Amino acid sequence: MLGRSVELARFDALLDRAAVDARGTARGEEFPDSGRSRLVDITGEAGIGKSRLLGEVCARARRRGMTVLRGRATEYERQVPFQVFTDALAHLDPHTLDGLQETDAVAPLLRRSGAVDRFGLHRSTAVLLTRLAAPSGLLLALDDLHWADSASLELLDHLVRHPVHAPVVLAVTRRDRQSPESLAARLTRGLDTGTVVRLGLRPLSARDCAELAGPGLPPAETAALYATSEGNPFYFLTLLQAHREGTSPEPSAPPGLGALLLDELTVLNSSQRGIAEAVAVLGEHATPAMVSRVTGRSGTAFTADVHALTRRDLLRSAPQGLLTLRHPVVRTLVHESTPFLRRVEIHRLAAQELFRAGASAAERAHHVEKSLTAWDPAAVAVLDEAAARTARTAPASSAHWLDVALRHLPHAPEHDSRRRELILRRARALAACGGLRESRDLLQELIATPGQPPGGPTAGEDRSLRVRAVVLCALVERHLGHCTEAVALLRRELARGPAPADVVRLGLELGSAAPQDSDTSYARVRTEVEAALAAARSTGDEVGEAGVLAVAALGEAYEGNMSAAHGLARQATTLVDSLPDNDLTALCEPLARLSWAEAFLEHYPDAERHAERGLDIARRSGQLYVVPHLLLCLSHVRVQTCRISSALELADQAEDIARGIGSDQLLAFVLASKAAALVAGCPPGDPRALAVAEEAVAAAGTGVDWWASTAWCIFGWAALMAGDPVRARDAMLRAGGPELQRIQPSMRPLYLEILVTSALVTGRPEEARGWAERARKEAEQLGLPMQRASALRSTAHLPLAQGDMAAAADLFAEAAAESARCGAVFWEAHSLLLGAPLEAAAGRGPGGTHAWLRGRRLAEAGGSGMLVSLADATRPRGGGSGAPYDSPDRAELAERLANLTAREREIAELVAQGLTSQAVADRLYVSRRTVETHVSRIFRKTGVSSRTALATLMARRRTGSRFGDARMEQD
Repeated sequence: MLGRSVELARFDALLDRAAVDARGTARGEEFPDSGRSRLVDITGEAGIGKSRLLGEVCARARRRGMTVLRGRATEYERQVPFQVFTDALAHLDPHTLDGLQETDAVAPLLRRSGAVDRFGLHRSTAVLLTRLAAPSGLLLALDDLHWADSASLELLDHLVRHPVHAPVVLAVTRRDRQSPESLAARLTRGLDTGTVVRLGLRPLSARDCAELAGPGLPPAETAALYATSEGNPFYFLTLLQAHREGTSPEPSAPPGLGALLLDELTVLNSSQRGIAEAVAVLGEHATPAMVSRVTGRSGTAFTADVHALTRRDLLRSAPQGLLTLRHPVVRTLVHESTPFLRRVEIHRLAAQELFRAGASAAERAHHVEKSLTAWDPAAVAVLDEAAARTARTAPASSAHWLDVALRHLPHAPEHDSRRRELILRRARALAACGGLRESRDLLQELIATPGQPPGGPTAGEDRSLRVRAVVLCALVERHLGHCTEAVALLRRELARGPAPADVVRLGLELGSAAPQDSDTSYARVRTEVEAALAAARSTGDEVGEAGVLAVAALGEAYEGNMSAAHGLARQATTLVDSLPDNDLTALCEPLARLSWAEAFLEHYPDAERHAERGLDIARRSGQLYVVPHLLLCLSHVRVQTCRISSALELADQAEDIARGIGSDQLLAFVLASKAAALVAGCPPGDPRALAVAEEAVAAAGTGVDWWASTAWCIFGWAALMAGDPVRARDAMLRAGGPELQRIQPSMRPLYLEILVTSALVTGRPEEARGWAERARKEAEQLGLPMQRASALRSTAHLPLAQGDMAAAADLFAEAAAESARCGAVFWEAHSLLLGAPLEAAAGRGPGGTHAWLRGRRLAEAGGSGMLVSLADATRPRGGGSGAPYDSPDRAELAERLANLTAREREIAELVAQGLTSQAVADRLYVSRRTVETHVSRIFRKTGVSSRTALATLMARRRTGSRFGDARMEQD
């Protein structure tokens, strides 16, 4: 391995660590947090030695006793789903997977039949790798990833964003210039988070090439070959071989690599050339038996030709008995120089042999596609079946095969219905794999295409397909952030006078789209939704009726019409609970709407029950686009009920799907939900919540819809908890627009609490009073316990700011009681911990201690780092034994501040004045990151957890006042 000592040393360190961790885990030791999987990204041009380096790394891993799985992506099989992972797992002993539950969930990776959820497959693959890493560690090596199929790249993205908590090393090779942008972006994100290590391979030095050439070659000739190859090992060795065989021209006219390789082929006889061509075309199916069948050669003659090609190092034997050409560059050259009709014939024969062997349609589809030159019903049927079987696990491949089928389908009237159905299926597949705009364009073209005239044999089918296309197009427009266009499209279709069943379908989608549109409130589509409800009832369609009721319940709940929402939700629940799962398959999205309506109505058990049922049905029926909404509803409920770890896990699952779908608006909503779980779950000062919230608003862009507004609201909460009230206030005003009208009415009191706190901290007491009064009025109108609790907390800040501890304590206690009424455990604990120190400050005996103890228990049980930190900050003297609360005296204050450096004291003073991190950085001519690092140290040294608390501490130092201790701790 000349010239690769640095790269091998990096690998040795990673492999050693994985082997040590594996041995420790086998002894029952806890796996270290620092021991999560790492991915090594080996990049470089063709022939630079990436595969050679990877082979050496595999050998070193085996010597350490690690399990080694190596797969290679191939140039001409880019539509075969999970091909590179399938190739890697083929190295396993078949009995290794015996008894593992994950084998069914990863069936497509093992070339087994089974329809599985592709994102469930991603999680199950991570679990499978964890299992395979025991007891000695695992190296998963994936070669030539620039040729990997979309499904494989999506799975790799999951493994980068969710490193396996096991002694696993992933190593991938790829060519920089040929890598898809999405792959490069995924791996670059991993560099930023520390989960990816990049090794860029450079050309060999002149000394290395001289050593490769050996002492028998004169230095001048070695130097000429080196100059021609520019240090590329594969090119240099090819030049060297040609030079030794006397087939290269004079150095004054050095041949290119392609010319050299073609020269190697000219010496082959026709049968040997045919074998080389067959191996190049067959790729992963190039077993000796298959090559023999497609070339018509067998017996000793075939064996002799294979041996001759092997001696020339054109052909090599790969694992699992495959024949391969010695380098991907050689395969490319041979493949491209094989006559087109010869390639077609090889693919046709391969497809026939695979059919005889019982291979699935998905496995045969690649060869069927390459052999298809004209309309062939049997071949198109294979592509159709392959597309259907891969729609859930590899929608990009499904869309590709449907496109091939459509291109070969004759433009004749007898094929029109099938063409329209295939277009609709392709649009659905594209929407599932990130091709939203292409999907939308296809659907618009389909909607504009005339169908059968009324009275025709398939007119009814055409009308039904058109409505399905309109509904799907509206859904895609929603995901593109074009809710106004979605509403207009649906209304135009309703104006065409559709059948009652289609009125229901269109009304359902219209009711779903309207609340997300900044220009169309639910009130403006209420008439159409009511018409859909009447249509469902007139035809006895209980499933449709339940769906419309659910959508209407969410629309009214969003708008804050809680009386109407309660009634509609009760009716929907009665119907939904009476229907079997099979009937609810068409109601997955309305189930998500019902769950969200119940969540906004603060009926958390009902919301959770319906969301879990909908999730189960959606996953079984492959309705991927609904799954994030159900997951996020569950995540929202679990934040409110203080089950933070579960909330974060659910948001993570939703994020995977949102990134796969490619909708910025959905991703903004998902990341906002994830940020909310992180704010609740992390102690103050943890940067993750604000970072995710920043990504959420970046994904929202300039949108002003529900998703964007929610993202900005959560960003405001994250900024407030990060100690930046100015930024929090700006975010909330951005979220709401003039008069805060864009903030969801039924959640507005909760979000107003952020504005109240921000205004008080930044010295705007009158503004805070105005926001608190508005929160009180709106909460009373809503009549929801949690929203009323939030308004009570907002109001409590006002007497607290004036030093009236007793009045503030009473309001916090009332807020805790209101939260408890609806099971909002997070907010109950929050209210208790804010009010507990005020009870003691007001001299009310042990009541504050009891409140603190309950708040602390709820915080710990729910896994809320935010609330546990608040509890620690307000801990009673003696750890909660009932003694009065700690109130640091002058000596303790002096001791806390004495630990600060001069620079830290300077920054603390500026922060206490209400300056943001950026303002402090501008004042001191340093970077914002430097300021934030100092602020974190200040928090740690002084024992406070927010900028508000720090400001109070600095004020008490200056005035010697004992007032504000409770206020400091509650913030």
